[in-house]
Amino acid sequence: MSSTYTVERSRVVDAPADRVYQLVADFEQWTRWSPWEDVDPQMERRYSGADSGVGAVYSWAGNRKAGSGRMEISRADEPRLVEIALEFEKPFKSSNLTVFTIDPLEPAAGADEGRSKVTWRMTGPRPLLLKLLSPVMNMEKIVGTDFEKGLARLAEVARPKPAG
Repeated sequence: MSSTYTVERSRVVDAPADRVYQLVADFEQWTRWSPWEDVDPQMERRYSGADSGVGAVYSWAGNRKAGSGRMEISRADEPRLVEIALEFEKPFKSSNLTVFTIDPLEPAAGADEGRSKVTWRMTGPRPLLLKLLSPVMNMEKIVGTDFEKGLARLAEVARPKPAG
């Protein structure tokens, strides 16, 4: 079994890449679409560093399920890429790399604006304990389901609202 794991999900979003990028590169926008917002309504959030893009920092502390940790955008190539150093403190310590790639696509038939293919990937260490627990703690299923939920929410938030 590999010493690392990778979880990746993609979705086509009916919004141009620059709109999607703004929702991903600004941590304060994550409250609108992150799949983990429902885990702990009392979760403490702190934002520091840059407002968005490289140097933006988001820290959280919540209940047992939410845990605590820190994310910092380490690379941002607008509107196509956001790379995040992700540090979990609780319920377990772990350093991970999260990458969003946003590929512009042609507008759908009859649409005014472009679409985007958004890919969300996380790579992290698979220590011995995680290897032993892999039959019951499958990162692909656990995190993959969250990524699918988050991408669906991101698609909804990014979609242009009808005028009027």
